[in-house]
Amino acid sequence: MPQPEYEGRDLEVLFNLPHYYDWIVSTFRPWLSGHTMEIGAGIGTISTRLVDNVDRLDIVEPSAHLAPRFPKSLTDNPKTSFFFETLERHLPQVADIACDSVVMVNVLEHIEDDAAAVRELHRVLKPGGHLLLFVPALAFLFSELDRLHGHYRRYHLRPLADLLERNGFQIVLKRYFDMAGVLPWWLVNTIGRKATFDPGMVKLYDRFVIPVSRFVEKKLSPPIGRNIIIVAERLPTREAGS
Repeated sequence: MPQPEYEGRDLEVLFNLPHYYDWIVSTFRPWLSGHTMEIGAGIGTISTRLVDNVDRLDIVEPSAHLAPRFPKSLTDNPKTSFFFETLERHLPQVADIACDSVVMVNVLEHIEDDAAAVRELHRVLKPGGHLLLFVPALAFLFSELDRLHGHYRRYHLRPLADLLERNGFQIVLKRYFDMAGVLPWWLVNTIGRKATFDPGMVKLYDRFVIPVSRFVEKKLSPPIGRNIIIVAERLPTREAGS
């Protein structure tokens, strides 16, 4: 996969989603520990929420020109190390059973051979370590925005869980996420073919919709959602398969 020249303008828009990112990281928090790697860190939106929950954080981001946008709370933190490489280039350099947890938020859909990536992620995790994934969901929502962002796919819950289980993981948590976002995405992005994010609408959605969705989805697991959140544990004894 070639080194991307990702401008990151949408990251600036999406940076202002505190309720959304807090929801993701709070879901992951019970499985964050020790030496953690975040792959596809963007401008550090998730990293800033991870670093206080781990002993060491390796931040992997393929777009080196985004480096100046990382906040000083990360660049000056002795816990953090930065690697400006793709997943495909970085993971083969990581030792076996090196990490306690790996975090990937909106990354796996960018990887053409996601099965090969999952096998490498299994290799670098310690037995009992956790892979924490957040991905776009539902193939019928695939849009021009997905295509422009380099997405190969949107996932469904059972096939994604199957992919992980075939490669030596046990599923600890799996569910759809942000059911309220399905209809707006389908209308605006899939049907309407809008290929940019509206900063005002993004802020309103985060401020008013996400807190309600978080409350409801804590009580009731949604049957569908705009995303999937999944936690997979590397089994202590099982070998990865193909």
